[in-house]
Parts: sequence; C-alpha cells; structure tokens
Amino acid sequence: MKKLYPGEQGVFVQYLQLALQRAGESIAIDGIFGPDTCSTVEKFTGKSGGCTVDDETWKLLIPYLKGYTTHLVEKGDSIYSIAKKYGTTEQAVLQANPNVESNNLNIGTLLIVPFDFEIVPDNVLYTSFLVEWIVDGLQARYPYLKTGSLGRSVMGSKLLYLNLGNGDTEACYNASFHANESITTPVLLKFAEQLMRNYENEEEIQNVNIQHLLEEFNLYLIPMVNPDGVDLVNGALDQGYFYREAVRIASAYPDISFPSGWKANIRGVDLNLQFPAGWNMAKRIKYNQGYTKQAPRDYVGMTPLSEPESIAMYNFTRAHEFRLILAYHTQGEVIYWRYLDYNPVNSHEIGKYFSEVSGYRLEETPSASGYAGYKDWFILEYDKPGYTIEAGLGTNPLPMSQFEKIYRDNIGILLGGMTELE
Repeated sequence: MKKLYPGEQGVFVQYLQLALQRAGESIAIDGIFGPDTCSTVEKFTGKSGGCTVDDETWKLLIPYLKGYTTHLVEKGDSIYSIAKKYGTTEQAVLQANPNVESNNLNIGTLLIVPFDFEIVPDNVLYTSFLVEWIVDGLQARYPYLKTGSLGRSVMGSKLLYLNLGNGDTEACYNASFHANESITTPVLLKFAEQLMRNYENEEEIQNVNIQHLLEEFNLYLIPMVNPDGVDLVNGALDQGYFYREAVRIASAYPDISFPSGWKANIRGVDLNLQFPAGWNMAKRIKYNQGYTKQAPRDYVGMTPLSEPESIAMYNFTRAHEFRLILAYHTQGEVIYWRYLDYNPVNSHEIGKYFSEVSGYRLEETPSASGYAGYKDWFILEYDKPGYTIEAGLGTNPLPMSQFEKIYRDNIGILLGGMTELE
C-alpha cells in the first residue's frame, strides 16, 4: 500500500479517513492529510510524534475497508461476547461462520467477525484497490456469495466478478467499461450487498421476494471492467511506466482534460469499441473524428478484441448462457436497447419497463456510437436483450454526490433485469 505523509491529498487519503471514521473516530472525508487527520491517526495508533501511514498502520486500517476482522477463539469466549467485543451482532457472526456451532466453540478456531456497518461506501472515489477490499469483505460476510476473476487487465489487476444465486437463468451486469465512469461500480456493489443482506433477513426489495429471486436466477456482476483506467482517472495511478505512457498519449489530445477526460484502458484503447459488431464501421466513424491512434477516448484499437479486458469480457460471455445483459455507463439518464435492426424477443417491452421504473428515456443508440460496443455484440451474437444504461447527468466523471439518486433510479432496472425474464 502507498505510504502516506502529512500534506498529501488524494484517493488513498480518502480511504485512510474512511477507515478511521468507521473505526469510530470523528473525522471528515476530504482527501486532505491535514492536521486533523494527523492527530486522528496518532490517536488511532496510540503513537505520538508522527503520523506517517506505513504498512503497519494500513494493516490496522484495512479491516475497516473490508468490513470485517478475525478473532481466534479463546477459553471462555461465546458468540455473544465476541459480538459485543467488536460492536457487532451475534447474527452477523453466525452468518459469516456457517460451520460454527454457537453452543460449542472450539478454542483456536479462527472466526470472521463482520463489523456493524455496510461495506460499500458512497462517499469516496472508487479504484481497483477498493473494489478488491469490498469483494473480499462481501464474500467473508456472506460465504455463499461466489467470487472470481474473468481475467486480468493490461497492468495485471484482476477483473473481478460476483456470482449471486443458484438458479438456471443467467444474467450479467457490468460497470466501468470507461475509466471516467466509475460511479457505476458502486451501483453494482451496493446492489450485491443489498441482495445478500435481504436474502439473509428474508426481506423483500420493492415487493420482490429475494429468496425466490436467487433460487431462480444466477446473476453475475462485473463491477470494474477497466481497473487500470479507473485508477488513472481517480488518482491511484500517478507514477511509473504506464502513467508516463498515458501522459504521452494524452499530450496528442490537448482538448481532452487529463486525467478526467480519459475513457480508454491504460493503453489508450476504448474498450467499448472493441467488439466484433460493426467494428469496421466504428473504425471509419472514429477515424473520421480524428481518433486514429492511441487516445484518451474513442480509439477502436488495431483490431477487434486486441485488449485483455475486452478479450476477457468476450470469453466470459461465451462461456455462459446469459439471457440478458446490462452495461452501465454515464451519463444522460437514457437507456439504449437496440443494435441496428435487431429486435430480440421482449427486448423493447423490457426496455419500456426499465424506462418506467427509472424515469430514463428509452432510445436507439446514435449512429456515431452505434457499433462495436459490448451490448451491440451481445445482441448480434445471441439475439437476446442487451442494454446500455447511461446513468446520471452532467460531465464525466460524475461526482459521488449523485450516487444516491443514481442508485435509487436504477434499483428497479437492476431487479427488473431478472424479474422481467420470468
């Protein structure tokens, strides 16, 4: 982890402040390592005379970002006493340790102890680091949640997925294809957490029986397709070879803000222009717009499926039988539902339902952006419903202050991607 010093600013300072806040400290999250943050670090660690955040300090903090810690059972321990010690509930401890008998704790058993707060934050920027912590934390808290990786990015980050449900009907939602659209990532992660929590508590979401839903469906969530690009935009990648290459690529496009205007993967290829669905037409359009080489956005690559991230999405999709896909982007509060004249069965009807429950417009993709996208290829290849959801309004990257509304607007779509297939 990055070593932090007083005076620094950025996303890792946000994570420091979030962890301290969750640990019970009174501190604002502003991304600035000022005197208040310094004194809070000293209070948290019990060390005075220096507040540098090193690996030892991060080791103490990261459990609060993952949402759980561990406890080695000692003589005299009970589920009640353990839950009380960590400020959580007996139910949470038992849920995280399904093979443990509450009345027969064995000394030396290592227990997972979830903290009593929701794991997915809505007040910090997202990066590949935070996604890994959250996925780890969700899987620890809900052991029947399956997780894995569909591949790796250019820089080697895992392209993580979450798998919820045990049904026969498969659906897949993805987010953050584009680097400066990372507000879509917590949409999927929060949805996963809400589904798991309500499943455990046997509670409905908008009159949908979650027990029944996850018995019928097998849902895959891919929260961050483009981790390297997101890390660049949100400040987790600010040095080294790939950063210098991104600066070089961006220098040829001075009208595009750097790094906030960056949509591509770290090699300057737009991942949503990489799929074999009218790729040559997309190339012609984007070349005419001036994107003839690596760029912060809109460069289609040398060939379709030239990038590890797009290859991973392609192979993962081909390995499954998804009945429907959602691709989350920003912005515009619009839903794109077609590819050319293809009209999969019930696709328009489902799209109209999505529009009704979200308030988003249902439209056909503009011709300048209507080729080589993941949604386009899925419709072409499988003749099944696929949708690009453009969430929120404004200029990318959208501020996290929009997240609450975006999630509220989209919960009906996220549920409907399954219920409307029934």
